[in-house]
Amino acid sequence: MADLKKKSIWEAYRFSIILLGAIFLGSLIGIQFGEKAKVLKPLGDLFINGMFTIVVPLVLVTISSSISSMSDMKRLKSVLKNLFLVFVSTGFVAAIIILVIVTVFPPAQGVNLSLKATEALKPFQTGEQVVKALTVTDFPELISRKNMLPLILFSIVFGMCVNMIGEKGKPVAKGLEALAEVFLKMINLLMYYAPIGLGAYFAALVGEYGGQLIGSYTRAMVIYYPLCFIYFIVMFPIYGYIAGGKDGVRAMKHLISPGITSLATQSSIATLPVNLEAAEKIGVPKDIREIVLPIGATAHMDGTVFSSILKISFLFGIFQVPFTGVGTYISAILLSIVGGVVMSGVPGGGLIGEMLIVTMYGFPPEAFPIIATIGYLVDPPATMINATGDTVAAMLVTRLVEGKDWMKRKLG
Repeated sequence: MADLKKKSIWEAYRFSIILLGAIFLGSLIGIQFGEKAKVLKPLGDLFINGMFTIVVPLVLVTISSSISSMSDMKRLKSVLKNLFLVFVSTGFVAAIIILVIVTVFPPAQGVNLSLKATEALKPFQTGEQVVKALTVTDFPELISRKNMLPLILFSIVFGMCVNMIGEKGKPVAKGLEALAEVFLKMINLLMYYAPIGLGAYFAALVGEYGGQLIGSYTRAMVIYYPLCFIYFIVMFPIYGYIAGGKDGVRAMKHLISPGITSLATQSSIATLPVNLEAAEKIGVPKDIREIVLPIGATAHMDGTVFSSILKISFLFGIFQVPFTGVGTYISAILLSIVGGVVMSGVPGGGLIGEMLIVTMYGFPPEAFPIIATIGYLVDPPATMINATGDTVAAMLVTRLVEGKDWMKRKLG
């Protein structure tokens, strides 16, 4: 019986253990050889490029397939409505948590940076950015991971149109479903290379950038990195319990692989295929996971909410401005949610969000590179929260759409 239990544990966590071992080994190589470890970067790039190549058609066919095969369009409306509710709600919770943390532990306390002047910031062109966020100028530009939001909107409309033409659209819907399975199979094959690719990628990252976490930004990193891992360990199981009770908490074991992948690749888009697999194992319905996860990869960013408020409070400390007052807190929460849920889907949204922070509070232009650097340094754990949070969000959306016993029905 003991051997059977050990075997089941190994089978359940085998891939995650292998990935962790590969990344740990890669980190050791990076520490030992420093910048010489960059020679391994091409091996990592092979994996990342493979993910990026597959993910665009995967998003197109999975979203279109799920919507085109829906027999009840009211369900689509319910999924999208609850998706937005979940994204904003978890973003708000993340904003409150980080707000408390930076109030108790000011990230810029004792920091003394030498500010360098930079070019004046360009004004935020709202109309132009909205157009670029929602559309492209030509169809070939649509088939690019750089234009994920237009691709998602196109996929939703395409799926709806296939659904609306009735019987004539059924062959197309079946074809899309078959294509989705083909691309998921390609992902499964690519994941055999993941330990080598991620290990090499991490070796190059640690070798080249490991020393940048030491210096003026150390206090901010000491606050942010543990917070993200604690949020992962504590809040995700809480969300899991809300979504599916004790079964939802037990399902959190499936977040390990997406967490490792996102931490190493620093890309929610590259983690999307792994998230889709994790959501399937958890029992999230096909139509929900194939709508929520692709949209979440560009519009559900709790880690970005964390970093936005960290940046705001850091600038307040740097420029000796008290980070206090209800108005300050409310504006910080609103800016962080805009940056994490809305602005993340806009091309260059991260930089635009940082510009908004600088201009909103009236900081001088030289504040921009300060928070841009913070954004770069916190990207790995932020992406981990962003990406793995998509699967948790899919569970919460399922709870709202299908009721509290959805996991019991799936497991049953």
